[in-house]
Amino acid sequence: MNTQTNDFDEEKLYDLADLFKIFGDTTRIKILYTLRKKELCVNDLAQVLNMTQSAVSHQLKILRQSKLVRNRREGKSLFYSLNDHHVVTIIDQGMEHICE
Repeated sequence: MNTQTNDFDEEKLYDLADLFKIFGDTTRIKILYTLRKKELCVNDLAQVLNMTQSAVSHQLKILRQSKLVRNRREGKSLFYSLNDHHVVTIIDQGMEHICE
């Protein structure tokens, strides 16, 4: 094997590690798992998770920046949902792995 060439892209591996850091927080996992079922506004998420709106908003900002959730505006409310099927797959496969 040639040690001069890498079979991987360092930057992508750092990005992947950062993605998994996002999943390393229980609060964010609770939010993602809740949004897996249906879209919700911050107030509803806060009630379901028994958290303050401020705490939920802070975590949603991180999840949005990581492209794991998206939002849509309806009047004055923002509704959040998982960004795409990849997020559902990651959650489902993680759950399957720990349940084996």
